[in-house]
Amino acid sequence: MADQLFIGIDNGTQGTKCVVFSRAQNRILATAYAAHDLIENEAGRREQEPQWWLAAATAALQECLATPGVDARQVAGVGVSGQQHGCVPLDEHGRVLRAAKLWCDTETVPQCEQITAAAGGPKKVMAAIGNAVAAGFTASKVLWLKQNEPALFDRLAHVLLPHDYLNFWLTGEYHTECGDASGTAYFDVRKRKWSRKLVQAIDDSGHLAACLPKVVASDAPNGYLLPAIAAQFGLPAGIPVSSGGGDNMMAAIGTGNVAPGVITTSLGTSGTIYSYADQPVIDPRGELAAFCSSSGGWLPLICTMNVTVATELTRELFGQDLVAFGADVARAPVGAGGVRLLPYFNGERTPPLPRARATLAGLSSTNFTRSNICRAAMEGASLGLRYGLDILQRQGVTPTEIRLVGGGSKSRVWRQIVADVFNCPVVCPVSAEAGAMGAVIQAIWCVERAGGAATALPELTAQYVQLDPASRAEPDAARARAYETIYGEYLALNNALAPLAR
Repeated sequence: MADQLFIGIDNGTQGTKCVVFSRAQNRILATAYAAHDLIENEAGRREQEPQWWLAAATAALQECLATPGVDARQVAGVGVSGQQHGCVPLDEHGRVLRAAKLWCDTETVPQCEQITAAAGGPKKVMAAIGNAVAAGFTASKVLWLKQNEPALFDRLAHVLLPHDYLNFWLTGEYHTECGDASGTAYFDVRKRKWSRKLVQAIDDSGHLAACLPKVVASDAPNGYLLPAIAAQFGLPAGIPVSSGGGDNMMAAIGTGNVAPGVITTSLGTSGTIYSYADQPVIDPRGELAAFCSSSGGWLPLICTMNVTVATELTRELFGQDLVAFGADVARAPVGAGGVRLLPYFNGERTPPLPRARATLAGLSSTNFTRSNICRAAMEGASLGLRYGLDILQRQGVTPTEIRLVGGGSKSRVWRQIVADVFNCPVVCPVSAEAGAMGAVIQAIWCVERAGGAATALPELTAQYVQLDPASRAEPDAARARAYETIYGEYLALNNALAPLAR
């Protein structure tokens, strides 16, 4: 049997990655990346033009397919991973009406409060969808469009998420799937369908309800590759494009997080920590995102909005490259000499402080050093994720191993800090492209199912997800005890300043 190749496309905030995976060789043959611009302002606006995503995906895919040893004619399927929560408004012809508001956009905080009130308050919202209407979710972006650009809202015919839009580009179909849909705040995660109550809280005219895409199963195709797209890239026309999913859902697949007991943590622009569940996991306080997975189950998840944001801003402030920055972090003591950073540069989702701003505290004439500030940035981002782990543990999820992904996971010193802060072993997958690799594996699953095979997804992740033993970091007992104290100080600082951010 000829080799089957699969394409994984991962649309992130900073850029789009593409990989080509050989099933026979069980390895990635080609990887490429193209960056995105960002539209932002001091009011919390964070937007991108969806056309930038298509241009980046096109450039990355062309580069991959031009790699020696890659035969585009052998591609059997495509999978797409995308940044969650972004609002892509389209007219009746599939044309983009305006720039997409992103997951990190906090300009729509007032709309969160209005939707919650219209739905009867926080308890009724939780009862209806299993989630709070959090800043960053899609719902508030739709209401913002209705209130601030009513002429565009009147022309609205389709509301898609970023990965849905890339799937639409590839297949011409207006579809979504449960994992990404559950991050809209108008999707019932228990019943796995759109919530009439929340949709009406945004728009009771019926217009929005008519704009929502069809929900397809995780193992089903979103559609099939359009002839024009196939011709553009030299791919076989009509090959399946899997349902795809949000970047966290795809990274769960790409790290083998498709059965209870595995926890994945991402050190990306934002930070996430999540674990698979075979039933809905609802947090009565609303701090945990009760998402569906893109593998047929559920994916209780906590997201913090500032991880590599904190380290990159600090590194750029001091004009350092990654090596120099890492050396400074390693040079500073555990706890950064008492320097603490609440890294809320983009506001914060967990804890829910969308109006918060970053705070550097604990400074003295002796600890105000570059090394301490660099370490405080890395520790602050990690302590924020520790808060997320506490929420998961409150719901009965206990980690035995953390599978670490995202750009920050490439740093040995950061892996050790995470192991010590969480007091849990840390290991990385061999493939750093967890989102794209998850999209590949889901595409293989889709093709298998379409061919009549009863292949279970855990069988595929066991075969294709490999862990890197060289990346493993074990917690040190003394450092873990020290970080327990430091974490308490971090929480006290957060609690003291939180009233100023509300």
